[in-house]
Amino acid sequence: MEEVDTPSNSDIRTGELRALGLRTRALEAGAEGGEEAVVFLHGGPGSANDWDDLLPQVGVFARAVALDLPGFGEADKPADWEYSASSYAMFIAGALNELGIRRAHLVMGDIGASGLLWGASHPGAFASSVMVGAGALIGYRWHALARLARAPLVGHLMATSPSWLGFRTIMRIYNPAPQKLPNEVLQRWWRDYDRATRRAVVRFWRATPPSAFERIAPVLRRLDRPALALWGANDRFTPVEQAERQRESFPDAEVVVLEDSGHYPNLDDPSRAAEAIVPFLRHQLRCGDGGQAGKSA
Repeated sequence: MEEVDTPSNSDIRTGELRALGLRTRALEAGAEGGEEAVVFLHGGPGSANDWDDLLPQVGVFARAVALDLPGFGEADKPADWEYSASSYAMFIAGALNELGIRRAHLVMGDIGASGLLWGASHPGAFASSVMVGAGALIGYRWHALARLARAPLVGHLMATSPSWLGFRTIMRIYNPAPQKLPNEVLQRWWRDYDRATRRAVVRFWRATPPSAFERIAPVLRRLDRPALALWGANDRFTPVEQAERQRESFPDAEVVVLEDSGHYPNLDDPSRAAEAIVPFLRHQLRCGDGGQAGKSA
């Protein structure tokens, strides 16, 4: 029987780049230097490592890149940066330029959905979208934790005085899925959750109104890019009703809800998440035009 290589984390390359004057880490798998790529954008409080399981699987058929966003992982975390959705969109534009990526299929979780602002303003480069518990949220209010962070005193305390017990408890409360977040993921997040990262999280919640993504829904709807909305049924950060509402921005979106997952299905149930994400991306890359033929650019 012919042996088949199974992609693994050993297939991931680590590099560094600078965009908008900020240094960050880039993890890559697959072909090097291609102008078309799958770009993975993590959420809070994670890093590019949140995509370690998916990167080598996608690298089998595409250039796959995951970035540490400013304020997270090993990226720069300057005190004078805004950490808003629009700032992240500008950073993504700069990073893609540095990487030589002219056409991007975005895979986004949580605050990584800032990539949609990039997509709306760079339609010629925006090929397709995978939204993991995140997207163009319609009629959405920030979750209770974010609303607390927007209060001056409470937000300051959240940025300066966390504990491992409190951090783990919050993650368990807001991700109460039968498929629990692995303890090694929580420990990795906690190791990276220094004061500068906590500041970035709080500033993002303060600088980004819930309506920020709703405003670009008409633009995205006109572009009508291929999309997959992957949600956990037990998501307490972004309610599962938002999965179907992604069709208000992506009319032909495929919607997949994992009944045993929470806000981070790529981490609490990576096998089932990959079963939805990998075929979708493989199809987009095989199509060549990302489904854009005949659609507005």
